[in-house]
Amino acid sequence: MTTMNRKLKNSELDRLNVSEFKQAKKSLITIVLDNIRSLNNIGSVFRTSDAFLVEKIYLCGISAQPPHNDIRKTALGSTETVDWEYHENTFEVIEKLKSQNVTVCAIEQTENATRLNDFEPQPDTRYAFIFGNEVKGVSQEVVSASDLVIEIPQYGTKHSLNISVSAGVVIWDVFSKLEKPI
Repeated sequence: MTTMNRKLKNSELDRLNVSEFKQAKKSLITIVLDNIRSLNNIGSVFRTSDAFLVEKIYLCGISAQPPHNDIRKTALGSTETVDWEYHENTFEVIEKLKSQNVTVCAIEQTENATRLNDFEPQPDTRYAFIFGNEVKGVSQEVVSASDLVIEIPQYGTKHSLNISVSAGVVIWDVFSKLEKPI
């Protein structure tokens, strides 16, 4: 016997409105985008960050900033909910975050990287996850300045995942490992 599952309407999803989102307790996750060239990737990261109550997004270097139609197209309003700042220099953002006792993690493929599935985030610890350029990845200067490097294990023929997919995988994994904020 098959059970029918009725698709829920948006009005039945019990989501926060913008003011409720702004007041909600955020996760311990911050995102740093290091020279992201695709505006659609930036918009997608905003949307994922909204879904998991990310504290803030830092847009760095060549990363475009809202408002922009190509960001808006994939962000679907999340640029209005998720706090963000632009900084030209990613390294300066890292230094700022470290001074605030945030553990800075580059998402990259390096020697001695910690596999995401082995990463054990500590409760009550704030984390910043850095995602790099679609072609060049996270710069070596930024990798070297990070407290930790985390690699998403991959088993196919391609060398990397799209940055918005990587961000979704990492944000969900860390969010699910930490105590839920609500």
